[in-house]
Amino acid sequence: MTVELEDALTALAEPMRRQIFERVVIRPRRVGELAEGLPVTRPAASHHAKVLREAGLIRMSDNRLEVVPDVLPALRMYFDRLWLEASLGDGWLARRQMETSDFGL
Repeated sequence: MTVELEDALTALAEPMRRQIFERVVIRPRRVGELAEGLPVTRPAASHHAKVLREAGLIRMSDNRLEVVPDVLPALRMYFDRLWLEASLGDGWLARRQMETSDFGL
């Protein structure tokens, strides 16, 4: 499964979905179990889980939500790259943009 970074970041931008995702990262859970520990109704937890599933962050397995294995490394690579680019500064970014424009990208 390919992780669409934009979809993943959009889904995780909502605080309740982040909480649900963080709980599922720890261990697979049923939607009802998630709703019990959060200040939302079960239907709201189901809706948030659906958004996370559609973004490719979690999936259903044996009636439990579990993290899609490819997600965490993909998110980490994105933030690691941002960290590297921030440490290198604007000069590196300007050179990178020139190089990609030279190749018509």
